[in-house]
Amino acid sequence: MPTKPGASSNGWHGQSEPRGVPVGVFMPCDSCGATLFRKQVERNLNVCPECSHHFTVTAHERILQLLDTDTFEEWFADLRPGDPLGFNDRRPYPDRVKAEQERTGLTEAAVVGQGFIKGLRLVFGVTDSGFIMGSMGSVVGEKLTRAIEEATKQQLPIIIVSGSGGGARMHEGIYSLMQMAKVSSALARHHAAGGLYVSVLTNPTMGGVAASFASLGDIILAEPKALVGFAGPKVIAQTVRVRLPEGFQTSEFLLEHGFVDKIVLRKDLRSMLAQLIDYVTP
Repeated sequence: MPTKPGASSNGWHGQSEPRGVPVGVFMPCDSCGATLFRKQVERNLNVCPECSHHFTVTAHERILQLLDTDTFEEWFADLRPGDPLGFNDRRPYPDRVKAEQERTGLTEAAVVGQGFIKGLRLVFGVTDSGFIMGSMGSVVGEKLTRAIEEATKQQLPIIIVSGSGGGARMHEGIYSLMQMAKVSSALARHHAAGGLYVSVLTNPTMGGVAASFASLGDIILAEPKALVGFAGPKVIAQTVRVRLPEGFQTSEFLLEHGFVDKIVLRKDLRSMLAQLIDYVTP
């Protein structure tokens, strides 16, 4: 069973793994501090078995968790970002993108396509905070827009799982900011055509993503204690210099104030999405 740091009888206080234990077998919980067996956490959909803290998961893990096995067909995987500004901070932007692609196995911060949830066909999109903080560059916006337009054309519901902590991607300037309006316009057309859009907010959903498509769902679901907002709490505290309400920008706070329709545990999310699609669509 998982133990709290310092609770072990062998004198291990969570500073390093016991002698003879391979690296990576244990992991700490970011929320409660418990020392956990990594495989147990993975079997639990990357949720802490002690306090139910929902760890961040990758786009590919989301697909495996939510969609029926081997039903996902990725779309527009060949799209690659340009470098319109010749942006260079600590390294040139193309080099940064290439490094992120090699590190994450993704081509960009968004993955879109079609699949099934409990036999129900749908269009699915997910953003991954592991790729330049899930920031919305031109390729992310283009992928999401094309996926939404395809959902409208095929009269399919669309689900977008947002996990973007970076907002608009400064490396692409106005081309990045344009994506907010472009994706939102595609969703407006999807809505006008009678299509269903379910937005799922996860930790973190920030910046231009939160200010555009993440907040436009016909139904908005969120994972527990997800950070959702425009500017982060530290930025607000530094600029506005006011004391923020307790739990401000958490999914629980947003549920209380009517921004979120329901908070759903990760283990229940797949069933909830299937129920919503089955109920709403003909």
